[in-house]
Formats: sequence, structure tokens, C-alpha cells
Amino acid sequence: MKPVFLIGYMGCGKTTLGEPLAKKLEWRFVDLDLYIEAKEGKTAKEIFMTFGEAHFRELEREALQEVATAGDNTIVACGGGTPLQEGNMELMNRLGITVWLRTSVERITSRLVLPEQRSKRPLLNDMSDNEIMASVARGLEARAPFYEKAQLQFDSTHLESEEEVAASAQQLAAILLTLN
Repeated sequence: MKPVFLIGYMGCGKTTLGEPLAKKLEWRFVDLDLYIEAKEGKTAKEIFMTFGEAHFRELEREALQEVATAGDNTIVACGGGTPLQEGNMELMNRLGITVWLRTSVERITSRLVLPEQRSKRPLLNDMSDNEIMASVARGLEARAPFYEKAQLQFDSTHLESEEEVAASAQQLAAILLTLN
């Protein structure tokens, strides 16, 4: 089966759902940011700080092309900004199946305000919970036209427990298997 690209805003569950989904299907799982970090020997934050966003986005485009053409039976958790770059959605839609993981601003915010999430996302460290919610609302509104190009939409609201993640992975796996 073609690769599956999980897209959506940060905190929507791309990695949380992607890993168990790949295990369920017995496919390979790739987190695009971690793929870039391993290839470059630097964290995404270090790449941004040292070389700037434009350089990171070029590395992201190259990594996406590599992963998209590396073979089938792969679940790819894309960075939240991956679909915004020119040509990326077209590439993913042409070579694979794109799935927009959707949930509410409130649910995303409830995930992002957790200490372990804040520590992974330095831009959130200095924001209050209300500022994070406002930022998420603005970000989702701005990105929706890109995310709406996905071939499928999947509700990622219920990923708060192992049981919910397993049930969601089972549900999405069943949908994906009907497409091939």
C-alpha cells in the first residue's frame, strides 16, 4: 500500500497515533522531524537557530521526498508546517494517502500545556495557557486551507489513554485497508 502521511497541527496526535498505527499494520513508522534530526546530527531547534527556517524547510522538503519514494507500507508523521511548503501536499497526495488529524483548539491546547509537551516546544515555554490557546486558534485557521487538501480527515480527539489510542489506531487502520 502507498505511504500514509499524517498531517495536522502540533499536538493533534501525529506521532501518538502514527506509531501504534504502524505497529498495527506491521508497517514502518517515520517521524519526519526525527528523520531530519538523525540525518543532520542536530535537533530541529538547533537547525532553526543556526541556519534559519528556510534551511530547515529545504531539509524537510528533501526528507519528505526521500521518505515518500522509499517504498510503500510506511506511516509518516509530518511536521505541522510540512503541508504549507510549496509542492509538499501535491507530492504527498500523488505518491501516497494524506490524512488530516483533526481535533478542537481546546483539545490541542490541553495537550500542549502539559509540562512534557512544553519542554519539547520551546516557543510555548513563555506562553500562558490562554496565549497558547489563542496561538493554536490562529495557527489552525491559517493552516486549514493547506490541511484541507488531505484526501482523508480523521478525528484525533480521543488519544488521551492507551485504550483510546489503540481504538483510534484500529479505526484508522480499518479505513486505510479499505483503500487498497
